[in-house]
Amino acid sequence: MSNRLKIALLAGGNSSEREIALNSAQQIASALDSARYDVKVIDLHYRNMTYTDAEGGKWEVDKNDFSLTVAGVRTEFEYALIIIHGTPGEDGKLQGYLDMMGIPYSSCSQVSSAITFDKISTKRAVAGGSINLAREVLVAKGEAVDCKAVVEKLGLPLFVKPNASGSSFGVTKVTAVEQIASAVEEAFKESDEVLIEECIVGREMGCGVVVTADREILLPITEIVSKRDFFDYEAKYTAGLSDEITPAPISEDVRLKLNRMTLEAYRKCRCSGIVRIDFIVTEAGEPYLIEINSIPGMSSGSIVPKQVREAGMTLGELYDIVIEDSLKRFRAR
Repeated sequence: MSNRLKIALLAGGNSSEREIALNSAQQIASALDSARYDVKVIDLHYRNMTYTDAEGGKWEVDKNDFSLTVAGVRTEFEYALIIIHGTPGEDGKLQGYLDMMGIPYSSCSQVSSAITFDKISTKRAVAGGSINLAREVLVAKGEAVDCKAVVEKLGLPLFVKPNASGSSFGVTKVTAVEQIASAVEEAFKESDEVLIEECIVGREMGCGVVVTADREILLPITEIVSKRDFFDYEAKYTAGLSDEITPAPISEDVRLKLNRMTLEAYRKCRCSGIVRIDFIVTEAGEPYLIEINSIPGMSSGSIVPKQVREAGMTLGELYDIVIEDSLKRFRAR
């Protein structure tokens, strides 16, 4: 009998980021040590959890006990590696199910995931410390938006974004008051709440981080230079539309500030697993938090895998650390 850890690599999801997550899952599956792990990629899409075998046959996970039976052979999963961007993998819903099933997993907890997926909740969680935050106006669906009052408070340009979404879906940079209403309408396609934020001018930085019971892994920082107006979905996932420079060409002072704020945000939001925290660094060298990505992209073109390589590690080695730490925490409950 194999002693390999039986892992369900949960990918897909229900959001606009579904295809990104499926691409990330293939990269992770190939990076994991097959001598240590028995990995099956499970495509989660709404109520279905589907495994596709080598011949193209499709088999459903039994959600009553989180097991999979393929051609009469039953697998009881012992661990879930979550690579679902957006709902239900990044907003805490899937973590709640796994908690009920008694299955340890690789990501932030249910509560931490819900906080970090909701941008205004993230800002409230980290407020009061040393982390700089852009000013904002929160709009709920059905509420009227006084566009002139928004501009008087926050100035122009502005960013209008879904309060709960990722990969810059539904995000618009607004340069005139007349553009706000349509930008808000676009953002509501992705979320029931919309965040209107002042535009912090500066350089965008992505900071990958893992904190375990006995170590802090601060990956080399990446500067993201978009060839579009900002780092939108197309710039993120279309070759040639952005330059990602790792390590970022920044001063030691700025690097230390980013490292300190990254760890502060990670701990204040009670994160776990691999997280990427994004900032804008102003000309004066002051970082402002943009967002926390509790399940960052892991496809070949994503930022964190590049940071891992720059750090002299493999993706498989980093996941070994995450899996071992999460199993220890689970068993210590």
